[in-house]
Amino acid sequence: MAIRLGLRSKGKSSDTESSKSSGQMTVLEHLTELRRRIFICAVAIVIGATVCFFFTPQIISFLARFYAEAINRKNNTLIFTGPADAFILRLKIATYGGIVVSMPIWLFQIWRFITPGLNPREKRYVIPFILSAILLFTFGGLVAFLTLKPALTFLLGVGGAELTPLLTGESYITLVALMIVAFGVAFEFPVVLVFLLLAKVLNTSQLKKWRRWAIVLITLFAAIITPSQDPYSLLFMAVPMYFFYEASIVIGKLMKR
Repeated sequence: MAIRLGLRSKGKSSDTESSKSSGQMTVLEHLTELRRRIFICAVAIVIGATVCFFFTPQIISFLARFYAEAINRKNNTLIFTGPADAFILRLKIATYGGIVVSMPIWLFQIWRFITPGLNPREKRYVIPFILSAILLFTFGGLVAFLTLKPALTFLLGVGGAELTPLLTGESYITLVALMIVAFGVAFEFPVVLVFLLLAKVLNTSQLKKWRRWAIVLITLFAAIITPSQDPYSLLFMAVPMYFFYEASIVIGKLMKR
């Protein structure tokens, strides 16, 4: 009987190992794996936020320069109206910075979580997709900084000389953070298109046929998603997005999709 039990347990363990190696997991194992990945992501974000917290004065000083240049002032001081506003603002900046700094880690954790469900052919595209997503988001953030000064000049001067801007740190930093997120997300457009081409949801013939509609929809999307709602941000976002649309067609041709 002992031999039979040993054989059975050995068979069960081999079945479990084979199921894990083939990417098959139970619901409980999926939840356990998800919890572990979320915990790692949270720790990475907390560590990144802790590091960024000590550099928040330098970050605020750097961002405030765009505000000073937009209103032609030497003094780039932002104000706060509540006793705890300055501390809360530092926490927000640290949190935003922690999410950005830890992006490679939590993207890698997402990849590791979905990898067991992919076949070997699909796994080849995961690392290029993650690297492309990081680079494009970073590029979008840089473009957001390029458009920040003209956007602020338009927004703060559109009211006329009778209105004097006096921004709080929270409202200004929130605007800058939303612009970086908006441009970063918008610049992930080619990653989405290439993924749909690989999944055979779209093909290059359809993308060519929809060019005119793409121009209209991209312009509407840029007008809606830009938090500043100024024409400069719309132009700086819509033009690269259409360029990415054309680049996706070229990539689709190379992949024979």
